[in-house]
Amino acid sequence: MQIENAPTLTIQQAAQGAGQSVIASGVWQVHGLSQHGILKGITRQLAGLKDKSACTWDLSGVDSLDHIGAQMFWNTWNKQRPPRLTLDPRQEDLFKRIEAASKITLPRQRVSPFDWLIKLGAGMLDFFAHLRSFIGLIGIVVQDLWRFARRPATGPWREISANIYHSGFQALGITAIVGFLIGIVLSFLSSQQLRMFGGDAYLVNILGMAVIRELGPLLAAILVAGRSGSSITAQLGVMRVTEELDAMLVMGVSHGYRLILPKVIALAISMPLLVVWTDAMALLGGMVSAKIEMGMSFRYFLQKLPDAVPFVNYTIGLLKGATFGVLIALIACHFGLRIKPNTESLGRGTTTSVVTAITVVILADAVYAIIFSNTGF
Repeated sequence: MQIENAPTLTIQQAAQGAGQSVIASGVWQVHGLSQHGILKGITRQLAGLKDKSACTWDLSGVDSLDHIGAQMFWNTWNKQRPPRLTLDPRQEDLFKRIEAASKITLPRQRVSPFDWLIKLGAGMLDFFAHLRSFIGLIGIVVQDLWRFARRPATGPWREISANIYHSGFQALGITAIVGFLIGIVLSFLSSQQLRMFGGDAYLVNILGMAVIRELGPLLAAILVAGRSGSSITAQLGVMRVTEELDAMLVMGVSHGYRLILPKVIALAISMPLLVVWTDAMALLGGMVSAKIEMGMSFRYFLQKLPDAVPFVNYTIGLLKGATFGVLIALIACHFGLRIKPNTESLGRGTTTSVVTAITVVILADAVYAIIFSNTGF
């Protein structure tokens, strides 16, 4: 719908080379400028002016002018009044306010040459604050575990069972798919290299040691950290946002005994079982790939596997799984309890929890590799 008295610009060439004359008329308000095609046409006319400061500007014919229209002229004038300008007296106050606002300068932000040192110090302080809180969380879990051991009849059995179901049973699908595919890829690549040197029989050794000792526990831990760890952090964070944690304290219900301890125990139980499951799926994928690529029968693979992989490696894998499970649960609960009651903190805390859990799992795996470097070969 077209409005009456639409904003228009009339550009005329002044006599004797005195520059151009720009005459504005109509209603220069936001509802007039927003009409289809008007703003684009006026912008094109203003951009086509040769020397804006040398032009003669006549705004006395403008019926009404708001801040939007005045700001368009002010930007065209490079934020200063042109020498030849005719205004309606009613427009003076508006342009004076815009001119005064244009003179406001923000204070220059001083950058200290030791800014990097300040950021490093703040990061270190934040790290030690997290470490102190994490150690305190471990102490709370140990106390609750001792309380649970003394009075198992009053323990959080329902919470433990529910967490085993959510963190363990429901993770069987994704760990099986990933383990099976990793086994296929590892077996395929290894068979390609072993075939060049005539060492086809050593495929069982490579696949068995890699999966049972390293890849199985590490894959299961990374998947659980991304799946269950994020879920735990988000659950505690939502309870913080909805003030359920405060309500539990008011009712005298311990956070550690009813929320943290069941998750730690559940992952400590579920992770070794998931490691066994992931190992089995990865070895199954390796056997399928070996059958297709090298014609190796399943019976030969299963017969050679116990001799190729000493039994102590199975124990190391299960020990890794239990350790990784406890670490993932503690880290997820730590970041979940530190979330502030707002949605931004919830998203940031969940992301940080997953990244930290995966990093700590890899570091713990490196520690295990150093400790058991001379064991199981």
